[in-house]
Amino acid sequence: MEIKLKKNRKRTIIIGGIAFLFLCMTSLIFYADSFIGRSLPQLEGELAVPGLSGDVEVVRDSKGVPHLSASSDRDLYMAQGYIQAQDRLFQMDLSRRQASGRLSEVVGEKAVDRDKFFRTLGLRRAAEASLEGYSPEVKEILGWFADGVNAYIQDSKVTKSLPAEFTLLGYEPEKWTEVDSLTIGKYMAFDLGGHWQGQAFRYWALQSLPEDKAMNLFPSYPEDAPTIIHETKELSMKWGNAISEPVIPPEMNGSNNWVVSGSKSESGYPMLADDPHLSLGSPSIWYQMHLESPDVNVSGVIFAGIPGIILGHNETIAWGVTNTGPDVQDLYIEKRHKDKKNHFLYDGEWEEAEVIKEPIAVKDSETIPYEVTVTRHGPIVSEFANQDDSENALSMRWTALDPSLELQAIIDMNKASNWTEFEKAMEDFHTPTQNFVFADNDGTIAYKANGKIPIRKKGDGLLPVPGWTSDYEWTGFIPYEELPRVVNPAEGYIATANNKVIGDEYPYHISHHWAGPYRYMRISEVLESKEKLTKQDMKDLQHDHMNLQAREFVPLLLDALEGKEVSVQSREALQLLADWDYEDDADEAAPLLFHHWMDRMSNELFDDSIPNDMMKLFEGKQNVVDELIRKAAKGKVSPWFTEQGGFESFLVESLSDTLEDGFDRYGSNMDEWAWGDYHRVYFENPLSSVSSILEWFLNRRSPEPVGGSRVTVGAASYNDEGIVNHGGSWRFIIDTVDMSKADHIVGPGQSGHFKSPWYDDQIDDWIEGKYHETTLKSPADGKQLRLVPKT
Repeated sequence: MEIKLKKNRKRTIIIGGIAFLFLCMTSLIFYADSFIGRSLPQLEGELAVPGLSGDVEVVRDSKGVPHLSASSDRDLYMAQGYIQAQDRLFQMDLSRRQASGRLSEVVGEKAVDRDKFFRTLGLRRAAEASLEGYSPEVKEILGWFADGVNAYIQDSKVTKSLPAEFTLLGYEPEKWTEVDSLTIGKYMAFDLGGHWQGQAFRYWALQSLPEDKAMNLFPSYPEDAPTIIHETKELSMKWGNAISEPVIPPEMNGSNNWVVSGSKSESGYPMLADDPHLSLGSPSIWYQMHLESPDVNVSGVIFAGIPGIILGHNETIAWGVTNTGPDVQDLYIEKRHKDKKNHFLYDGEWEEAEVIKEPIAVKDSETIPYEVTVTRHGPIVSEFANQDDSENALSMRWTALDPSLELQAIIDMNKASNWTEFEKAMEDFHTPTQNFVFADNDGTIAYKANGKIPIRKKGDGLLPVPGWTSDYEWTGFIPYEELPRVVNPAEGYIATANNKVIGDEYPYHISHHWAGPYRYMRISEVLESKEKLTKQDMKDLQHDHMNLQAREFVPLLLDALEGKEVSVQSREALQLLADWDYEDDADEAAPLLFHHWMDRMSNELFDDSIPNDMMKLFEGKQNVVDELIRKAAKGKVSPWFTEQGGFESFLVESLSDTLEDGFDRYGSNMDEWAWGDYHRVYFENPLSSVSSILEWFLNRRSPEPVGGSRVTVGAASYNDEGIVNHGGSWRFIIDTVDMSKADHIVGPGQSGHFKSPWYDDQIDDWIEGKYHETTLKSPADGKQLRLVPKT
């Protein structure tokens, strides 16, 4: 009896303990839920904001898109800053910190190298230098926007309702400034323009590989190659150290856009489509808004932290962009004085470089003293990696490090009413260089590349050049009136997809680095396939999964292996490809086989010759592989294939390796494989990697199967794990027959607050191609908030 009582008592204690723990966990979850919920924005009623001179109506539609209506520009842009901060303050703060090289202050030592890189580049220094050149009107807009952000920050501090991320990281946001907005703009120029890493890679290749193999990795034969190689090849640059751990934007950053004339549209008016391809994550890079005052009525998207609308439409015109990708960065090899490390040789004289102190504060650690050395060409970019080579160094000349006026252009574009005014506004959009397409409801369609693209005395952006001589200086920029331009072409449409936008007759050098032709070719193919196109045709094309790379290369690969001795499994795989319709469908096996095989070839071709740290800098690798295969199919076999036993032998071996890996991962029956088993979209929040608990809260959706690929119009690029983390970050369609409305998708949603219903409500829309309509009128059934002056 006593033993039984002890057992019952023990069981009671255990049950009580479990109940107590459950109560504690429930209380903790309830408290956390309540605490996090405090930072949800007020969406309805009335809210007093200091600094406003009049009321501002804010109506959020069913997708959380805020419609702002104000009686003055001052109140409009103050409200824009306030509302952006309501939904995206933490993202805005991280963005300015990243671009300024100040992440270490809040996340600790793991961000030090990243901070060093951005301090070295000096995006914030360039933003500070740019502010002075803005017109008084735009300076006021920047100030009003900052006032609105700061009003929200102050309100949130008083009410203890700052976004929970600030509490998790243990800091509060500083006041917003005009320079913060311009610095975020400079970061987008970094994200969309470059090619310096390709210069470094190709020079390493010339130094480290046989010349015939190295030259096979070039997109084209460089001008002045013998001179440049002769003058720099013998220098003792330690290339691997000089460029270790750089921050390199995704190579797939690009976009699709096209505009169709009224003669080809069912409505009889121009239609425009745009979908910028950038990193996918939570929250989105883009923030969608509608802004209305007596001077402006514009709708579209902007980067959180910047006033105005960068892409979209107003009452008469619409516009969109893709990345031109020009050669606007040059690496210079500088000869350093053996005794004075900040003196560099130039035309026979030693010049003293500017040294800028950039101490880096580090959370829970001591401040790191750091200096940036700036030569006549730009910052020494090898300093951030603690390069010890005292004899030579790398500096970077880059258009984005010059003062520029992008926001001036944005504000003027928002107010433009026709092509003449819009083209004039673009003249101030110096960097990054973009392919703008334009539609006007008067029937005009047009295209123009904007920006400052350098004219070089010698060299053409393929290789680093000598910095100790004036022979390789920039002599100016392509005149604005001579940049590529098309207005109302006879074809009835204009399209760009990061493809080559000029012919060989164009008198200036723009770039060696164009995207593969597949997306552009497919867009043209579809637009030319029908006499009259509808808005639904435009939507379908933005989600088109036809793989023109496969349509070109599968027959080449099949022909190369025709009659060759291969395994039974390989023969089955080749038949699977032969029967494929070239659609990158998530449910099909053939796209999984094709992409894995192409990726395998890209890796196996170079793995033994190119170390991992240099492989990160191998710009345009897939284009190089494609061209090697094209030439080999025509009998022009590269030494890269020869050392693998020949082209056909390499194909047999790489296919066998692909299948062996596939059988391990997806099973022995190829017919049951599916592209979506590997290719899955995932809008990851950057803080979710901190802990599994945060991952559960912030990434509420598991990776989901999706079609498309890197080369389809419906762009869906993926990492080594198959996670789609790059693609159409915003999708936009407008038929100018009715300028009051347009169709959008902003994946994964509008809000940066994970408890908001608009945090991830557009993921299914993104996958399935479901658009929401946004109007230039505030929706009557939306959530209405009135911002009023605080007395």
